[in-house]
Amino acid sequence: MAAGERLKLVGLDSEDLQIISAHVQDAVFRVGDLDYLPRHEQFILVGNRFVWEKAAGRRQKSFERRRSVLHFDRVKAARAFGIDRSRPDDVLDLLSIRYAASSTPPAGEVELVFANDVSIVLDVECIEVQLADQGGAWETRYRPRHPLSD
Repeated sequence: MAAGERLKLVGLDSEDLQIISAHVQDAVFRVGDLDYLPRHEQFILVGNRFVWEKAAGRRQKSFERRRSVLHFDRVKAARAFGIDRSRPDDVLDLLSIRYAASSTPPAGEVELVFANDVSIVLDVECIEVQLADQGGAWETRYRPRHPLSD
């Protein structure tokens, strides 16, 4: 990715969703920046994405984050677990996005899995997701680390 280039991805199936999940792993979101719009069947998250595509497999002293929007369409319902909406400044660390088809695919559930046993489950008509960087990058010295599972 060239300097100043913004990532923009669209996902329409489970494979696309896995790619987007990899790009938003370790993105951080404030509770107040999550929004479900039932009338428009949309769920929107605005946060700071760690730029893994510039950090993977390289030893370096600084990394990047970018302001990004993760946007789901065709959302029939949204359920949050472990989130206190009365605390809009709480920060959520996104670990992964999973999809489970229902008995009538392509409908199913998209689960956003956050650290500390927090999750959001979206009932979707089908997978329709977009990830778009909104601005320039800024430097961070912190590279997210994940302990090895036993």
